[in-house]
Amino acid sequence: MQMFLRHKWIIAAGLIPALVIYTMFSIYPILSSVYYSFFKWDGFSPKQWHGLQNYVNLIGDGVFWQSIRNNLYFVLFSVLGEIPLGLYLAMMLNGKLFRRDGIFRTVFFMPVVISTIVVSLIWNMFYNYQFGLVNTALRAVGLDHWAQNWLGNPGLAIFVLCIVVVWQYTGLYMVIFLAALQNVPSEVLEAAELDGAVGIKRTWHIVVPIIADTIFASVVLCISGALRAFDLIYIMTNGGPSHSTEVGATYMFSQTFSSMKYGYGSAISTAIIIISFGLIIISQFILRSLKR
Repeated sequence: MQMFLRHKWIIAAGLIPALVIYTMFSIYPILSSVYYSFFKWDGFSPKQWHGLQNYVNLIGDGVFWQSIRNNLYFVLFSVLGEIPLGLYLAMMLNGKLFRRDGIFRTVFFMPVVISTIVVSLIWNMFYNYQFGLVNTALRAVGLDHWAQNWLGNPGLAIFVLCIVVVWQYTGLYMVIFLAALQNVPSEVLEAAELDGAVGIKRTWHIVVPIIADTIFASVVLCISGALRAFDLIYIMTNGGPSHSTEVGATYMFSQTFSSMKYGYGSAISTAIIIISFGLIIISQFILRSLKR
């Protein structure tokens, strides 16, 4: 370790491959997107300078703002669903009853590693109007009038998709919190127990402050993941019905590759990046205020 500290260039050399890959596949596409957003281009004919017109059109585009609102629904459901549920499951599995039983960790983590296509097919079957599990259960208890086409209802479809996202990614945060909980010193917990801090009191006043940094990092991951939502929505609803489940990424994709508006699609992606940075900065500000 001392050798590495004395020769920092070794550390720098080790980082170079990762930096090159990150620049090629993250930074360069972002800068290219910003560049193309100032042009009117269909991908084939010569590009025409369009100035800020794509952004002016974007401000007046109702579908774009609806897609951003849907992204915010995903953020809210993800932060308020995945983080608390993941923490609860992690604390349960870290308890004496389940600590040595790995089967529950596997079961809860399984949705994370399942292909999004498989997840979409499973939940499409659950929500199917004719033979889906949800409607079958409602009819079985006499609530036939509640049975409906869940993914075809413009007022419900986005919330139905949010439930699927929470189900799919809660296991990821469970594993992150479980690793953090296993690093909480047992002496601290024993001392708290001797002082009478048990149950929720110990969790809130002892455990949560110790793993606060992990929770904050998970919230940022949660927000960035929700804003990048694409594949699940594209497969299950393709943004429909009537753009009710459209999110920023699906709208950008449809405008770029279906409508052949490369410049406008680039303006949408640039706007998504700016909004994402804004939300992450706001969340960091709120979380740091809570930490104080």
